[in-house]
Formats: sequence, C-alpha cells, structure tokens
Amino acid sequence: MHSMVNIAVRAARKAGEVITRSLDKMGSINITEKGPNDFVTEVDKAAEEAILYTLGKAFPEHSYLTEETGEIINGDPNSIWIIDPLDGTTNFIHGLPQYCVSIAFQQNGVIEHGVIYHPLTQDLFTASRGQGAQLNGKRIRVSKQNRFEGAMISCNIPRDPNYMKQYCEWMTELHDKVAGFRKTGSTALDLAYLAAGYTDAFWTTSLQPWDMAAGSLLVREAGGIVTDLEGGVNFMEQRTIIASNPKLIKSVLQLVRK
Repeated sequence: MHSMVNIAVRAARKAGEVITRSLDKMGSINITEKGPNDFVTEVDKAAEEAILYTLGKAFPEHSYLTEETGEIINGDPNSIWIIDPLDGTTNFIHGLPQYCVSIAFQQNGVIEHGVIYHPLTQDLFTASRGQGAQLNGKRIRVSKQNRFEGAMISCNIPRDPNYMKQYCEWMTELHDKVAGFRKTGSTALDLAYLAAGYTDAFWTTSLQPWDMAAGSLLVREAGGIVTDLEGGVNFMEQRTIIASNPKLIKSVLQLVRK
C-alpha cells in the first residue's frame, strides 16, 4: 500500500473513532441545517478536525477541500486532499448504519489515491491510480453483468427538482427489468459497493467533489467506467456521475441520455 494511502487510512480510522464514540450520546448531539434537509452535526466537524490534524502533520505543504470547512489553501494548490468526514449524515442522525468517511488525494487535477471507510463494519476500501482497488486488503472487481435484466441498480433520488421527471422516467423504464434498486444514502458507499461488484450500475446528480472523488477512483481501479451524464469525463466539474462495469455502461448511457 502506498505510504500516502497508509496515512489517509490512519486519518479515516481516527475519524471513524470519533463517529462511533458519539453513538452513545446521539440524543444530545448538536444538529444544524446548512440548507433545506441538508444537515451537519458536531460529529461531522470533529471527524473532519481529526482528519485534517492527521493529514496536516504529514503533509503541511498540501491544500485541502472539505465538506464542512471548505477550501483550505495551505500550500500547493495542485496537491489537494478532498475530504468528506461523514458521508451520509442524514442516515447517521436517524441511526441508520449506512455512512462512511471518504478521503481522496488529487494531484494536478487527477485523483491519485482514495480511501472509503465504514466505521461500523470497519470495511476499508482503498485505491491508488494504476494499482487496483482493495476491500480490507483483498483485490476487488466490478461485476460482469451485461444487461439490465437481473441487474442491481443504485440510483440516488436527485436533490435538484429539475431532474425529478427524468428520474421517474428512468425508474419506470427499468422497473420490470432489473432485479432491484438500492440507495444507501451515501454516494461514497454506493460507489465503493459498485467497485466491489455488489451492484452493477450507479448514477446520480447534484453532487459535490467530496461525494465522488475517492469512490470514482475505486470504481476505475476495480475495472469500471465513470462518466458524466453526457458520457464525458467531466463528472467532477458537472457534479453528475454515471458508473458501471464495461459491459453495462453503454446501456446505462443510452438510458440516461435518452
């Protein structure tokens, strides 16, 4: 494992400890609303502080882009850690055990390393560009599903109301074909599960870079394909994403673009 990934794993585990320790005091956790149904807790902030402290000690010359603090330019603006300290905050608030820590390192606009850590199951997903993707140290690959019939689809309900009509049309067309739809409430986990072959395709809109940075690398390193809704590579800029295995991606793109 790359030395930078080792440090990112250490940071993710420390954030995970913050999250799991907080479970005993859920009734007293301070929750605020950043926007309509967009929540942040003191746990998000404490987990982020743990990550920034750990990474900052090792890489004081790097910059950081985090969900709660925003962009921190400490040094090199081309060496950026992209951090979501608690992806799935709404799940966490409601006691639903589907949330994770997501950390990615981007060099000159390219995601080089990614870590996604589920603090309750202690599942650890890691990837480095050109080195493959792992779950708990074992190599993972995307599925070989080649058609919608029998496929497991993960497709988040979009926050942007402009996409709701399209979303309903997609779900209606697929309803009688696929084996099922799944939505974890955490985009990072959705992408990690796709990389592990648990699901066959994923797409959604209205994202932020920290939602998809680490997960997109996991999918690609597990043999999958990641695009924006138009089939291009600008998903980070457009904040929309399609991810699938090579055998199913054409069908997904045809459905979404239609």
